[in-house]
Amino acid sequence: MTPSLIRDHRSDLPDDAPVVVLFRWSAGASGARAAALDRQTGGAILRACTAARGDGAAGTVVDVLAPPGLAARRVIVLSLGAPEALTANGAVLAGAALAGHLEHVGETAAALLAEAFDDSPIAPGDLVANLLLGMRLRNYRFAMRPKAVLHHDLSLTLVADAVDPAPLHRAAAIAEGVTLARSLVNLPASHLNPDTFADHLGPLRDAGIAVEVLDPADLERLGMQAILAVGNGSDRKPRVIVLTWAGGPGAPLALVGKGVCFDAGGLAIKTGPQMFGMKGDMGGAAAVIGTMLALARQKAQVPVVGVLGVAENMLSGASYKPGDVVTTMSGRTVEVFDTDCEGRMVLADVLHYAATRFAPRAIVDLATLTYSVMRGLGHVFAGLFATHDPLAQGLLAAGEATGERFWRLPLDPAYDESLRSAIADLRQHGRDLEDGDAPVAAAFLRHFAEGRPWVHLDIAGKELIDADRPLARAGGQGFGVRLLEEWITGLGPGLTRL
Repeated sequence: MTPSLIRDHRSDLPDDAPVVVLFRWSAGASGARAAALDRQTGGAILRACTAARGDGAAGTVVDVLAPPGLAARRVIVLSLGAPEALTANGAVLAGAALAGHLEHVGETAAALLAEAFDDSPIAPGDLVANLLLGMRLRNYRFAMRPKAVLHHDLSLTLVADAVDPAPLHRAAAIAEGVTLARSLVNLPASHLNPDTFADHLGPLRDAGIAVEVLDPADLERLGMQAILAVGNGSDRKPRVIVLTWAGGPGAPLALVGKGVCFDAGGLAIKTGPQMFGMKGDMGGAAAVIGTMLALARQKAQVPVVGVLGVAENMLSGASYKPGDVVTTMSGRTVEVFDTDCEGRMVLADVLHYAATRFAPRAIVDLATLTYSVMRGLGHVFAGLFATHDPLAQGLLAAGEATGERFWRLPLDPAYDESLRSAIADLRQHGRDLEDGDAPVAAAFLRHFAEGRPWVHLDIAGKELIDADRPLARAGGQGFGVRLLEEWITGLGPGLTRL
């Protein structure tokens, strides 16, 4: 589990607190207790804030060293920006900025003076929870060396009269889900592969999620020749992993994840630079895993199944080939064009399996699927395709709320023209390599959702980042977990109408 940041919760500020953190608005207003603390220092805190440069945007930090009248060696003032502009995600980012500052100055313990603001658009408990979520996400480390420190050793004393425990519990659950997803993406294929994937799902089992592994013999019996074709070139044969959270009665929501642990491209081999980050090609599966853990830790009252297609796309004499015709679990035949378009082959079987076994109320799949979505949308947005407008609207809104943003792209019948084959039911890839591939891939996948309300999230380029960002260090982002958790726990537009 993600280490808890809260060491103690009390109503009074401890006299021996080495570091005190308090909040203020950009215009200068602060809580009554913070104002009293400022008077105790003879106005030193307010003078430091007034002298600080900048506009006091959310996340701005003013560090007051050795304030007179206090035993603390520093008082850190965290700006929350303007009240009318503060959002839940803004509070998360402010918490991340605070964690970054504490790490930068080498502080490992602090007292967080959490006061309610009358003009705050966010309830006090939610504000504190989101700040702590940001701190946890910023605090994450990944290392495989023995005795490596995975987290900045930070503990907080929460100073507040009363704090609603529910938002704190939710924030801790989300942090645990995101950090598990990040760690899975960060693991190299030597450690995370079809043979070992299920071994890393212990936290899900501990949270009450049932884990079922379909081995290669099961896939043969079920007729999943598409995922088997992708895995033919590897010595580590594919698996399908089913995760079940029995959160309530009724048809479940199905989350489907592409879990390609390494993608060399098969016979259509990638170049060296393209290949280096391919340990993260299971980012969709990681997002499903992290989301389900976050839901289970909260005891979410909604039934959810996760279905993961786990494989390696390698090359050998047994690899599937351009021009092959593969029969999918659905019975549809597919003419292979590019063996590096393995994700849609994996999802063809897994989507059909999820749709027919569970009859879900809706299906959302996540996959690092196409380079074209990155070229088209850049680093700001990921791509969303949907057969159901309310579902799309709910996910887009959840993306805006969490900062995991999506742009809806066309899912038009005209793209089926690119999927026509003279020898099979479907062609795997369009004929024009320079044409936009993301909508063609989505059009292909739509055939395997079997008429269920369905959303496809193409998250290519979001699984790994090569430089530190406010909420994540270089490496796995855990992208998609916060989006899906927000959407599901809020029963956003679309879910309530299915």
